[in-house]
Amino acid sequence: MTALTPHMFLQPDGWVPAKGYANGVLAEGRLVFTGGLVGWSGAQEWEHTDMAGQFRQTLENIVAVLAEAGARPEHLVRLTWYITDKQEYLANLRAFGAAYREVIGRHFPAMAVVQVAALMEDEAKIEIEATAVIPHD
Repeated sequence: MTALTPHMFLQPDGWVPAKGYANGVLAEGRLVFTGGLVGWSGAQEWEHTDMAGQFRQTLENIVAVLAEAGARPEHLVRLTWYITDKQEYLANLRAFGAAYREVIGRHFPAMAVVQVAALMEDEAKIEIEATAVIPHD
C-alpha cells in the first residue's frame, strides 16, 4: 500500500511500471459506483466546449458524487473514460494531467481510455465511469 491510497496497487514482478494508472488494485470495503458522468455542471449546463475543460468538470463531478457516499478521490479503484476524439485527447495530455492532479491528486487507480463514435449527450466529448471502495473502519 502507499500513503496516497488505502488500497494496494498490483504490480507484477518484472513488469514495467504503468505511468498514470495502475494495472490492478486490491481493495476491501464499501463499494461506490458512478454512472457515466460528463462535463456539464450540476445544473446540466455546458460551460466548456473543449475536451480538456469537460474533463476537469467531469472529474469535479465524480468527486462530488463520491462525497455523497463519504468517499474521497483516494478511494477510487477504477476509472473508465470514453472519449470522442483520440487526437484531441493526445493533443491535450498536459492539460489532462494538470487537471487530474489538481482535482484527484497523485492517486492513479486502474484506468482504461476508449475512443467511441459518439456519446449520448451530443455536446459531450468525454464520459467517465468511476468505482471507489471506502475501507472498513
